[in-house]
Amino acid sequence: MAYNEFLADRIRRFFQDEKANFYEKKMMGGLCFMVNDKMCCGIHFDKKKQMDLIMARIGEDASPEAMKRDGCHPMDFTGRPMKGYVFISPDGFDLDEDLEYWLNLCLAFNPLAKASKKRKPNKK
Repeated sequence: MAYNEFLADRIRRFFQDEKANFYEKKMMGGLCFMVNDKMCCGIHFDKKKQMDLIMARIGEDASPEAMKRDGCHPMDFTGRPMKGYVFISPDGFDLDEDLEYWLNLCLAFNPLAKASKKRKPNKK
């Protein structure tokens, strides 16, 4: 199953309203929102749980407080949680004010986030 288009539209509208410099990138079977050329947040469909999750890049400093909120879980693809990233289940973003909370955390961390290294094209 693909990511939730309605949720993607909600995130797009938020970034447009905030006048964020963003674009979308299909990645890992979901959709990532890149802000200032850095991964900011995304939508991931969890096949085991059969639900859409928001992947939020909020930084290590904000993570302990964020983990206390409904629907927030460590981001874990491989058995090891990724530092500075969290997953939010629908009970944590169904309401617009909850979604805005998470997206504001992502935008607040974005200037501090490191951009991934650009890959050089292979020369043959």
